[in-house]
Amino acid sequence: MRLGLALGYWGRGPGAGHLDLAREAERLGYHSVWTAEAWGSDAFTPLTWIAAHTTRIRLGTAVAQMAARSPTATAMHALTLDHLSGGRLLLGLGLSGPQVVEGWYGRPFPDRPLTATREYVDVVRQVLRRRAPVTLEGRHHALPYRGPGATGLGRPLRPITHPLRPDLPVLLGAEGPRNVAQTARIADGWLPLYWSPLRTDLHAAALAAAPPGFLVAPLVRAHVCADIAEGLLPVKAMLGFYIGGMGHARRNFHADLMARMGYEEEAGRVRELFVEGRREEAVAAVPDAFADEISLVGPRGRIAERLELWRAGPVTDLLVTAPDPKTLRVLADLV
Repeated sequence: MRLGLALGYWGRGPGAGHLDLAREAERLGYHSVWTAEAWGSDAFTPLTWIAAHTTRIRLGTAVAQMAARSPTATAMHALTLDHLSGGRLLLGLGLSGPQVVEGWYGRPFPDRPLTATREYVDVVRQVLRRRAPVTLEGRHHALPYRGPGATGLGRPLRPITHPLRPDLPVLLGAEGPRNVAQTARIADGWLPLYWSPLRTDLHAAALAAAPPGFLVAPLVRAHVCADIAEGLLPVKAMLGFYIGGMGHARRNFHADLMARMGYEEEAGRVRELFVEGRREEAVAAVPDAFADEISLVGPRGRIAERLELWRAGPVTDLLVTAPDPKTLRVLADLV
């Protein structure tokens, strides 16, 4: 099991100490560093900055949102950064949900999300392989475009730039069972949002069909600390925001996932409180047990013991969100 550093996305401004953390992770032998995007900072620009100040550590997007760019634009970002970094990019993609796709990116959420994802990956791979002009008779990502308003002048194009790696790894963020199963078929890896080493049976069938070398790279909050309850507070805050604020009552992928993991009633309560504006209560309503099983929090000995559960499953890469260099060092020593 390899280690990765997950930096996420920014809030008020550039993440304090992110570059220092990335450099420390590289020094400690971490395999990768990952950035994200929602509706603020983008995923690719920080990686370019980190690439310029590091030499070996792999650079991943966890995740770049599909609605933010056409698949050809994403492929251009990927092949450019892969060249500039000397072949270090890992391209993680995610579809997001209706609130973000329609509320921020101003695009309709696809009526067939799995089809949209499959077409997107198809186009990205065509660009990176550069075998022929890119074409797709697609429902969501047709190339050339021939829909309403088309001039009819579009023609298939092949990228001018030769990609450094035609087989650049593509990973997908997926939550629903059918989405995870498709990810195992069409991608090089999976980026689970909530992963519990106690519930690997939820995805056993899908992962059994994955090809050799398939990556399973969950994000996990880690914090070496004496007070477990205090250490879990950031995990609960994250869960409260995702479950309550990043989905609608009629369509909330994060709440659905929490329900499948055995916390349906609690997920509904968190969402209800968050929507009512009672955010502190929403965070408090996140069960400590749920926050604990998807994170690595507590004294060094406890983390060492719990790491064995993660090692026993299909996880290949542990993408760690850690608040301090000490935690990074402890995990490097243990793993």
